[in-house]
Formats: sequence, structure tokens, C-alpha cells
Amino acid sequence: MTGAGRVTVDLVAAELSASRDRSLSLLEPLDDAELTRQVSPLMSPLVWDLAHIGNYEELWLLRAVDGKEPMRPEIDRLYDAFEHPRAIRPTLPILGPAEARSYLSAVRSQALDVLERLGPEGLDPARDPLLADGFVFGLVVQHEHMHAETMLATLQLRSGPRSLAPDAPLPPGRPVPVHDDVLVPGGRSVRGTSTDPWALDNERPAHVVELPCFRIDRVPVSNRLYAAFVEAGGYADRRHWTDTGWEHLRASGRTRPMTWQPDGAGGWTCRTFGEVGPIDLDAPVQHVCWYEADAYARWAGRRLPSESEWEKACGWDPTTERLRRYPWGDADPSPLLANLGQRATRPAQVGAYPSGASAYGVEQLVGDVWEWTSSGFDPWPGTRSFPYPEYSEVFYGGDFRVLRGGSWATHPTAVRTTFRNWDLPIRRQIFSGFRTAVDA
Repeated sequence: MTGAGRVTVDLVAAELSASRDRSLSLLEPLDDAELTRQVSPLMSPLVWDLAHIGNYEELWLLRAVDGKEPMRPEIDRLYDAFEHPRAIRPTLPILGPAEARSYLSAVRSQALDVLERLGPEGLDPARDPLLADGFVFGLVVQHEHMHAETMLATLQLRSGPRSLAPDAPLPPGRPVPVHDDVLVPGGRSVRGTSTDPWALDNERPAHVVELPCFRIDRVPVSNRLYAAFVEAGGYADRRHWTDTGWEHLRASGRTRPMTWQPDGAGGWTCRTFGEVGPIDLDAPVQHVCWYEADAYARWAGRRLPSESEWEKACGWDPTTERLRRYPWGDADPSPLLANLGQRATRPAQVGAYPSGASAYGVEQLVGDVWEWTSSGFDPWPGTRSFPYPEYSEVFYGGDFRVLRGGSWATHPTAVRTTFRNWDLPIRRQIFSGFRTAVDA
């Protein structure tokens, strides 16, 4: 969804269709047993995600917008993510695969009727904030794409042969010097947005920040660089870890990124969606938690960037003095600019997208891997929870750390310069990597 121009009924309908096609295609190759079993206590059964997508759509597009009575009132609590943690969801009387698909289809049919009845006037920017520029439809579209990425994380943890379609080719990378970094001058810039029609509450409002100058890696940290940390004994050296990080490391027994295994010849293999192969040393490291990213940065004599630094390096245009929607500008992402939308089920090599560089020359800020920052998840000045506090507000001020930029699994509709993701510092089943920074 472009950030420029009016949001139309046709555009909303197309985005709804694309998100549903993606969800169903991910699960179509799997039988009912695969859909209902839990591959890890970290993740829901896939069929829970499927029906939850439908329940969320019903709550917002049928009940909140159209005032309809609940279709299945007895299932609301089953699909309340706050009431039932992932670990216990297999014990709930959730809908089976056929029933979940039927429910999903029934909700979508009525949602499209609602959209048709609203018509262009119903999406007018002058309407109430829930409907202005189709915000509530954008909320539902982004939610479904977020769950598609969550389902991909589940499939990554799954044993058995690959169930996903073959990858599309990715552009080759290019040699990049170790921590080839870019100077971002200090001064005033804008953080957040007040104009992006589908931006979520924690991205708002736009406001001025002042930052000192800093240097930031041109590209994400690669497997090659991270392997040097592992092989230098980084996981055994207390000096590189925070107190809580070291405690977690000792308790978990982690000695390398989540999918890595020694190949018996001094190198590394990794398991990717059921397939084992050599690690691409020139691709960004993936499946590392915040503690691992922070420890690497300390070992390298650097640090993780704050999310304010990350956002400035990504989107601020010092010539026009405005924040771009994407690093390269406001044009929608394309395969020449970024690795997004599950075109391939892996990150591209570092240096693969010079055309997608920011105004400062920083590359691969959007797509490939989510990037950990040093920042905790807190509201921007003037943020107002909308349309419900459980999306962002209940997470502010805890142990969560902010990730930015999206991954190869993130749909373009669900990422932009201002988009904020967050997770606990121990999490690494997500498609997470990082880049480092240093004071200038």
C-alpha cells in the first residue's frame, strides 16, 4: 500500500485478498495433524493462528464497523491472545482445520459486503479515525500479514520436509569491508508519522528529535562476522554479556545462533524449513536474540543503535528535511530495492540492494532480517492508544526491546521507516538479526 494518494475501495479489496491468499497458501500443503499439533511451546498450533485471523477480522470489520452480532460468540475467549498464552493453546477446544477455514470464509464474505456498502465515501479522510483512509481495513490486513510471518516462524521450527514453495532468485551481494560504516551527522530530525494512513498507534505522532552524530554499519552483520565471534569463544566470555544476558546464556546452554550446527570440518550448517545446508557466510546472521546481538556488538568494540538512530539512518532526508516512507523514498518496495514479502525464505547477501540505500547510504534497512536496537519499547511523546490499548500500550515500559525494518518474511504492507516491532530479549525464533553503531 503506497503512502501517497487516496486509499481506494479497490486497493483495500486487493490487499485483503492478497493477505488471505498468502495465509491459505502457507498452510495448504499441510495435513490436519500438522495444522493442529504444537511444534514448540513458543508457538501456537497453526490452526489457532488461522481462526484467530478470522476472529480479529470479525471483531473489527463486522462488529466495530458494521455493528453486527457475533457470529460465534463462544469462541472469542479461545482466540484472545492475552487470555491464553501460546503454550496452553493446544489444550483449548479450538476450531479444527475445516471449521476454521469455513469460519474464515464466512467472515471474509461479510467483510467484503461491508466494504462495498461503505463505498468511496466510507473511506473519506474526513470521517472518524477508524474508517478514515480505510484505517481499520489496513489494521486487519497488517494483522493477517503479521500472523503469516508468525506462521512462518512456526514452520521454521517444524521437523519434516520443506512444505514451502521454491524460492525466487535473489540478487547477489557484493564484498563489504568489516563494519564499513556510514557517518550520520548530528542535529534535528523527525521521528514517527502523523500522515501515513495505515501507520499504527505506536508510530504516531511525528515529532522532532535531536541526536548527536554517530556511525552505523552500512549493511547488517553477516554470518561471516558472527561466526568469528562464535569461534573466538564469544559465548564463553563473560565480559561481553550483560548480567541478565549471561544468566540467560548459562540457563539456556546456547553456544551459537538457533539454526546453526557444526559441519564436522570446522564450518557450519543450518536447518532452514526442513532443509540442511551450508551457511551462506555473506548473508545477514538470522535467529539471534537481543542478548546475542548485544554481546557481539560489545565484542566488536561497538554497540547496537538506538531506535531513534536507526530511524534517522533509515528515513531522514537531510536535503528535503523530511522523513521518507522507505529508505529510498516513498515509492513502493520492489524486488530491486528490498527483500520482502516472502519472495525467498532467506535473507539476501549483504550488499545486494544498493538501489535501496537511504539518503545517508545505509543499505538493507528494510527486509532481510528484523534488526535489534538498544531501545526498550516506550511510547512516543503524545502517543494515544488507538483503536485498543492491547496493541501497544500494555507492552510499554517492560523488558521488551525494539526491532526495526522487517525481514524477508514481512509483507511490504506491514513495514515502513516508522514501523516498530518489539519482543523479549530472549526471543530468537523470529527472523532477527542486527547491525552495529558507534559514537562519532
